[in-house]
Amino acid sequence: MTDADIRRNVESELNWEPAVASAAAIGVAVKNGVASLSGQVPNYVEKWAAQRAAERVSGVAAVVNDLAVHLPSDFRRTDEDIAGAAVIALRWNLSVPADRLKLEVKDGWITLDGDVDWQYQRDAAETAVRYLAGVKGVTNLIGIKATASRAVVRSDIEAALKRNAQLEARQIGINVDGQTVTLTGTVRSYAERDEANRAAWAAPGVYTVDNRIAVSL
Repeated sequence: MTDADIRRNVESELNWEPAVASAAAIGVAVKNGVASLSGQVPNYVEKWAAQRAAERVSGVAAVVNDLAVHLPSDFRRTDEDIAGAAVIALRWNLSVPADRLKLEVKDGWITLDGDVDWQYQRDAAETAVRYLAGVKGVTNLIGIKATASRAVVRSDIEAALKRNAQLEARQIGINVDGQTVTLTGTVRSYAERDEANRAAWAAPGVYTVDNRIAVSL
């Protein structure tokens, strides 16, 4: 598949994705399988959805998201308003240990910090604030506090990969060094690479995933 083919498919996927209402305003460029998105969108949710849509396309090895969030005047909020809404959103989410987190808002950009025991809690915290009005972006600095033995982590990840119908587990290598997991090998799409990444993050005690899996074009 050529870069031109991938670009057309990314454009089609953006137009197909209902969460990306501004698809016509998004520019797409592809070089060596790396898709770059440019232009403006009216909220962070569309920026995030556009990236996810591009990542789903076969042949995309990586996505560079240069979309700018330009909020309409009706959706603009002060940093204080966004911070207040974010605190409430985190408290109302049962998956988030809000008492262990702190946040900062600057120019509409939320930074999350603190620690949790599981990756799903880290993801839940980011999801809880992503959809708030006035948010231009989210930086997730939340760490994973729980620990587990190297053998247990490796075994858990291997089992998760084998259970996943979308993945050819034998093509993926796993190395565990402390709380860091390194994935190697080759898959057929960015979506498969993302699935392997998700499986690694689901293991208890994983603090960092170094995903070196290549996408075979």
